[in-house]
Amino acid sequence: MCKGALKSAAGMGEWTLTSNTLETAGTPTEPSAGIRGALARVGDALHRRDFRWWFGSQVLSSSGSMTQAVALSWVVLQHTGNAFWLSALNVCAWTPLLLLGAWAGALVDRHDRRRLLMATQFLLLLSGLALSLLTAAHLLALWLILGMSVLAGVVTSVDSPARQVYVVDLVGPQAVASAVGLWEVALNASRVLGPGLGGVLLATVGPAACFLVNAISFLPPLYVLWRMVPQPDREAARRSRPAKEPGAIRSGLRYAWHTPVIRACLPLSTASGMLFAMGIALPVLATRALHLGGGGYGALMAAFGLGALPGALLAAGTATPTGPRVRVLAVATGGAVLLTAWAPVLAVAFIAMALTGFTSIWFIASANTLVQLRSRPEMRGRVMSLWSMAMTGTVPLTGFLVSGVGEVLGARAGFSVSGAALLLAALLGWRALSDRAPSD
Repeated sequence: MCKGALKSAAGMGEWTLTSNTLETAGTPTEPSAGIRGALARVGDALHRRDFRWWFGSQVLSSSGSMTQAVALSWVVLQHTGNAFWLSALNVCAWTPLLLLGAWAGALVDRHDRRRLLMATQFLLLLSGLALSLLTAAHLLALWLILGMSVLAGVVTSVDSPARQVYVVDLVGPQAVASAVGLWEVALNASRVLGPGLGGVLLATVGPAACFLVNAISFLPPLYVLWRMVPQPDREAARRSRPAKEPGAIRSGLRYAWHTPVIRACLPLSTASGMLFAMGIALPVLATRALHLGGGGYGALMAAFGLGALPGALLAAGTATPTGPRVRVLAVATGGAVLLTAWAPVLAVAFIAMALTGFTSIWFIASANTLVQLRSRPEMRGRVMSLWSMAMTGTVPLTGFLVSGVGEVLGARAGFSVSGAALLLAALLGWRALSDRAPSD
C-alpha cells in the first residue's frame, strides 16, 4: 500500500455506537519491544470500543454457525446413509463463493459495508430459522437442504469479504494485525463451543434446536450493527463514490495480478484451504494410517486447536507482518503438515498436529493482514473476495484432489497434499515475498 493510502486510511474508526463515544483511533504509540509490547499489540484492536462489541458478537455468531454445521451434517447423513451427500453439501455451500466472489468484492467496494452486513446477517438468520421450522415440522427434505445451502453460499460470498474489510473500517490499518489475530482466536473458540453445544442439543432435543440456536446467534451482530452510525465525514466519502464503476471486476483482477505480494499470497490461500478442510483428509489419516477410532480423531482435532490458540495470539501480538515472515511461516506450516502425515509413531503425530495448528493459524492470520494492508482502500473489497475465493471457494475442487490422492496413493499421501502445495506456493512466491516495506 502506498504511503498516501496509508495516511488517508489511518485512524479509520468509521462507525460509532449511538450510546457511546468511540475512542480516538489515531496512529497508536509504538509499543515497547518484548512481551509487554506483544501484549499491548494484542489489545490494539480491543482498545476500539466498536471493535470490542463487534468481536464479542462474532464469537457468538460463529459458535452458532458451527452448531448448525454439526447438525446439518448429521441430518444429511441420517436422511441418506451415504457420505457422498456430505461432499455434495460441501459443494453446494462453497461453489457460490468461487463463482460469485469477484462480483461480490466489487459490490463490497462500492457500497456501505455496515448496511451490506445487516442484510447478509439478517438473511442468514432467516435461513437458520427456516431450517429449524422445517425440521420441527418434519418437512426438511434433502433437496431443500441442498437448495438452502446454495442460497446461504450466495449470501456468504458477499458476507465474507464485507466482514474482513469492515474490520479495517473499525480499527484502521495500524490495528489490523491485532484484529485478524483476535478473529482467529474467536474462530478457534467457536470450533470448540459450537460443536460441543451442537452435540449436546442433538443428543437431547434434536437438530431443530441447533438450527434455532444459529438463527438466534445472528441477533447480537445485528444489534451491534444497528446501534452503530456512520461518522459524517466517512458517510460523505461513501456517497461521493460512483454507484457503479464500469469494469470493476476486471480492474480488481488486474490489480491483484499486478501487485506481486497479493499475487503470491493467493496461491498460499488456496493451499491453506486444503489444510483447513480437515474433514476430507484427516479422518482417513486417523483411521487408515494411524489406526485410531472416533476418540482418537477427536483428539487429533483437539491437538490442532490447542496449538492454534497460541498461534493466533502470536499473530495478534506481533508487529505488522512482512513478506519474509509470511514466507517463513508458510514453509514451517508445510513442514509441520508433512511431519504429521508421515509421523513414524502416534506420539509424533499428535505433537506435529499441535505444531501444525500453531504455525498454520499464525501464518494465515499474518498473510490475511499482509494482503489487506497491501491493498489500496478502494480495491480492498475485491482483493479480499479473491482471498475468500482462493481459500474456501476452491475447496469443492481441491477436495476432490486431496481425496483422490488419498484413495490412490494412501492416506498419508492424501494428507500431505496441502503441505506440499504450501511449500510449492511459497517457492513460487519467494521473490515477491522478499520485500519488507509496504508498497503497491
